[in-house]
Amino acid sequence: MLYAILAYHVEEVVASWSQEQDATLMADLHQVHDRLHQEGRLGPAARLGATDRACTLRGPDAGLVIDGPFAETKEQLLGFYVVDCATRAAAIAAARDLHRVNPTAVYEIRPISLYLPGAPLPITEAAIEDVEPASPGNDG
Repeated sequence: MLYAILAYHVEEVVASWSQEQDATLMADLHQVHDRLHQEGRLGPAARLGATDRACTLRGPDAGLVIDGPFAETKEQLLGFYVVDCATRAAAIAAARDLHRVNPTAVYEIRPISLYLPGAPLPITEAAIEDVEPASPGNDG
């Protein structure tokens, strides 16, 4: 089964790191990336750009584009796409195409500042029960 692992952090903390601190962290992360890639378990990985460069498409019809990543607290991230677009406008147009067929979804559009394609992974379908149930001290 494939899993999406979403990295959350306090953006101001990350932005405050020196180039050396960031490079050290990325070198450490690349060791994990390389191991997972060699094992054939790493799919696409991306480092997103700053939230001040993000926008959100929401609402009926063609939707309204709002600056910033403004998900409501009742909304959860349920999926993601990585699209190759020459401009922000082209990315918004792609999100509008998705929105046309799934109008209740909200789409955050954010530039990716690092993209690691990873190994090809199998195509899977929706939820298959985990073999190992989550329990205290077991993160899945």
